[in-house]
Amino acid sequence: MNLSAVEIELTSYVEQHAHRLIEILQDIVRIPSENTPPTGREGECQEYIARFLLDLDCDPVAYSFDEVPGLKQHPLFIAGRDYENRPNIAARRKGTGSGRSLLLSGHIDTVPVGTLPWTKDPFGGTVEGNFLYGRGSNDMKGGAATNLFIMECLHKLNLPLAGDVLFETVIDEEFGGVNGTLAGRVKGFNADAAIISEPSFLRICPAQRGGRIAHVTLRASGGVLTQGAPIPGVVEQLTYLLTKIKDFADRRRAHARPHPFYAETADPVPVIVTKIITAPWGMKEPITVPEECKLEIYWQAMPGERQEDIDREFLAWINSLTVASSTPFAAPPHVEFTARWLPGSAISANEALVTELSDCATRVLGKAPVIAGIEGPCDMYVFHTVSHTPAVLWGARGGNTHAADEYVEIDSLVEAAKVLLVFVHEWCSARLGDVNK
Repeated sequence: MNLSAVEIELTSYVEQHAHRLIEILQDIVRIPSENTPPTGREGECQEYIARFLLDLDCDPVAYSFDEVPGLKQHPLFIAGRDYENRPNIAARRKGTGSGRSLLLSGHIDTVPVGTLPWTKDPFGGTVEGNFLYGRGSNDMKGGAATNLFIMECLHKLNLPLAGDVLFETVIDEEFGGVNGTLAGRVKGFNADAAIISEPSFLRICPAQRGGRIAHVTLRASGGVLTQGAPIPGVVEQLTYLLTKIKDFADRRRAHARPHPFYAETADPVPVIVTKIITAPWGMKEPITVPEECKLEIYWQAMPGERQEDIDREFLAWINSLTVASSTPFAAPPHVEFTARWLPGSAISANEALVTELSDCATRVLGKAPVIAGIEGPCDMYVFHTVSHTPAVLWGARGGNTHAADEYVEIDSLVEAAKVLLVFVHEWCSARLGDVNK
């Protein structure tokens, strides 16, 4: 499928200015914006983005959550986080007003660097071969940099558009935050469609899985010297729970109906133990049987599943651990749901956003992109359910997401930008009358 003359000009511009895309990404990777609930440090990075957009004559707006009427009363808003010096940034490149608008959205917060050993500077933006390293380089400063680059391209090329192109970077998406994304929708910063530049591996993702986190606490008597019959301790409880967790995973797979976007997925609703902590480690700690063990259990959900149904299923399984004849539990383990429930969500594959982006990517990349659901939860459901905006994920390929030495692949970053620039031009150039014929 051949590119038009305009599309050749746009893709050539991206290729010739790919170094600029890398510079932008390095700039924002080098500014820490870690989310550490209940606090976060996105402010400095958001200041950079606001200055960047100001130079493009986009009239950026930095707004706090206190400036969004009705936000804190919204049923999806989660209280308890500190938002001082953590603004959202929004901007608009105006079209003539006669065409379709498009929002380029992304979160600017990252997970913390953590304690895992990095071999690269997490805030260095180091380039080695085809990889650019740094915390957030893949999730999702690569996408935020791409969106900034697209706004700069539109400015430099002075492309005439019928519809508005909107831009936003939101805070507090990680750790199930989502309040930043919700703030944008409640404030009314919406468009006819939205592209969220998460790292989708050059796939178009119109769907996200849901996600749920449970913190489970096991308790028993400690010490190393006891009289009488041994009493099962937390290690025995942990061992028993880990042998039985497959039962919960089997129940999830049996009850969850795979969404069509996940029909080919081997395990559409995985159940994973993500953390186990028993006692402090090291020779400065006494040798003793732990009295407490904490587990973090994470599972995913399909679009259409309800929180109350899955929670009920999990609690029934936990309670079942105490009734078997061989159980080491005298009482059910203590369960806390400490993070927001993130529902699965999807739009139709027949949405104009999906079909037109797919056609565009096919022309630019020379092959049809995969259209599938993303593997994890994110904030896309807020667009689908609050503002009822068709939204998809589109972005580059990378790795070590949330881990040490996180990276994004530079060639795929450039490919994602080519497709996105051509699509923005196509979507926002179409006049409403032409679209509706």
